[in-house]
Amino acid sequence: MALRLQAPANAGPEGKDRTCRPVRVGPDSGGTPPIGVFDSGLGGLTAARELAAMLPGEDILYFGDTGRVPYGSRGPEVIRRYARQDAAFLLGQGVKALVCACGTVSSVAGEELARRAGCPFIEVVGPAALAAQKATRTGRVGVIATAATIHSGKFPAALRALDPGIRVLDRACPLFVPLVEGGHIAADDPIAVPAVEYYLREFREWGADTLILGCTHYPLLAPLIQRYLGEGVTLVSSGREAARATGERLGQLGLLSGREAGGRSRYFVTDDAGSFSAVAEVFLETPVTDVTPVEIARLEQLEL
Repeated sequence: MALRLQAPANAGPEGKDRTCRPVRVGPDSGGTPPIGVFDSGLGGLTAARELAAMLPGEDILYFGDTGRVPYGSRGPEVIRRYARQDAAFLLGQGVKALVCACGTVSSVAGEELARRAGCPFIEVVGPAALAAQKATRTGRVGVIATAATIHSGKFPAALRALDPGIRVLDRACPLFVPLVEGGHIAADDPIAVPAVEYYLREFREWGADTLILGCTHYPLLAPLIQRYLGEGVTLVSSGREAARATGERLGQLGLLSGREAGGRSRYFVTDDAGSFSAVAEVFLETPVTDVTPVEIARLEQLEL
C-alpha cells in the first residue's frame, strides 16, 4: 500500500505543502528519531549499509526516488527541485539528520539543502575528497561520477582545496547507474564488465592510484572496478565516507541513540517495491521487507 501524505493544512506558494505531515506507517520505533538517507535510487544503500554497520543501534529511514532515476542526466533546476522534495519527505517523517547519499544532489544542490534542512545535513563530496587526499601516494586522484556531478566541478575543487598539488582526472560514467538499477552487478556480468573496461581504461593508462566512486551507485560495481584497475588502486566509496562523517557529526552533537544494537531500517521508494527489494537484498545480503511505495504525484506537492 502506498504512503499517502495528509492534505496540507497550511500550504505554501503554488499549493506546496511545507509541513509534510505523514500518516504514520507501521509502529513507532519508540526511541530517538531515525537518521534519514536519500538517493535517486538504489545507490544510497551503500551509505545506509555502512551506517547500519557502524551505528547498529540507530534507526534508518531510506528514501530512493526509483521512479525518477537517474538524476545525473537532468538539468540543475530539475535536480534541485527533486532534491528539495526528497528532503522534505524525510523531514516529514521526523528524522534527526539528513544524509544526502547522492553525488549528483550533493554536487548540485548540497549547499541549498544544508541551508534549508534545519537539522544536521551530511553530503558525500567533502568526506570522499578528504579520504582520497589522505589515501593517495602519488597525488593522482581519479573521480568517476554522473554527468551533472562532473559538470559541477565540486570534486576537483574539494580535492584542490585540501591539497593544491593534487592532480585530478574526472570523467562521467553515464551507463553505470542504469546498470546498477537493472541489477547488473555480478563480477562476471556480460554487460557490466565491458562497460567498466570502457570507462576505466583512461584512468589505468593515466596512472591514478586512488579513485573516488563519486556516485553512490558505483560501489555496487566495486569488485569489477577493482579487478580491472588492480589491487594497487585505492577505491574511495562516497557512501562509506558519508556514513563515517554522519557518525562523527551526530556523536559530536550528542544525537546518537546510545543503543548498541536493535536499529531498524525502513525503505520508501517511488517505483515498484518488489523490484527494489530484489536488488537491495543482493547488495545488503539481508531480507528487505519493510518497503513502502510513495506516490510521485504527492511527492511533487512537497517543498522544503
